[in-house]
Amino acid sequence: MKDFWISCGHHLLDRDEGGGLAVTDDFLKVYLARQELIPPPEACAVERTLHGALLADPRMTVSASDVAAIADPDARENWSLLVAFRDHLLRHKTLEAAYADLVRNGTGNFPLLFVNQLVHVILRNALDKVDNPRVLRAAELFFRTQRVTLHEGSLIAADEETIAGVNTTPVTPLVSMLGIPAEAHIHVINDENADSYWERSDQFDMALDLTAGREGLDALAQAMQLWIAHVLGIDVTIEALPELRDVNLTWYVGLDADATRIGDMLWRGEEVDEATMGRVVGLFRLQFRDASLMLDKVKGEPVYMILAMTPDKTIRMKPQNLVAGLPVKHLEAVG
Repeated sequence: MKDFWISCGHHLLDRDEGGGLAVTDDFLKVYLARQELIPPPEACAVERTLHGALLADPRMTVSASDVAAIADPDARENWSLLVAFRDHLLRHKTLEAAYADLVRNGTGNFPLLFVNQLVHVILRNALDKVDNPRVLRAAELFFRTQRVTLHEGSLIAADEETIAGVNTTPVTPLVSMLGIPAEAHIHVINDENADSYWERSDQFDMALDLTAGREGLDALAQAMQLWIAHVLGIDVTIEALPELRDVNLTWYVGLDADATRIGDMLWRGEEVDEATMGRVVGLFRLQFRDASLMLDKVKGEPVYMILAMTPDKTIRMKPQNLVAGLPVKHLEAVG
């Protein structure tokens, strides 16, 4: 199989007997290479000592008093967040279990960047055997904000950071180490250029056609199916539907904040104006292969999932809703 998303650091991790990702010292050291945590020349001796000690032993115990002794208040905040996040990862057998715990109990003060990077590497594990570049490109929606535009009747999604040109500095230290270029040229993924995705997957410079009835939404359906199987250990089938018509929303999952609001309005029977409905990007029907795993009140009923864009035409997908939002009797993460 060809490699992809090298910048997520999946090659630095071990896998346990269940296929989950086990934290390694090398993976933890990548966080210590972040610009915010490398002590500047003017850093105090406490901060420099702490950084050096963790590079030598990334699992060493760090107390609140150790962090409090750092002179610079911004550095103290950065270190406090990093140590708390590291400790959360180390409390769990796998990254998948650590992520599931965040979904159920809240992310607290952890930066969204850290959570998205966790999704990135777990998703890389879930899609390890996928050989369809469209599915991999669609899966980028899980952890990268998309900007949507209507072009010649097609609904095209492109990476927001890439098209905005703000990606001038590496998102992760690994990107810098790998020498991935900051500048990118956007191309819509199609049959002719799909194979180039493998060599450019860390550049996030391929757009995706999300027009109803085309392959983009089918690819996203497959990515969601594999995500659920990996994180929850539940086999489901997901199909993209052409339109929101004659659908009984007995149970539905909004794949983003706007989709949840639209779903709530539809479920309550409220009138949804044309402009709001026009922001629905995708509708999906999910069915459990084993209905006995479903909550009794909806057993055997399909689950509908809605993906929408904001009024300013961005998609901010919330993959945690696929973990916490399904009508499952027992939610158990891999590992």
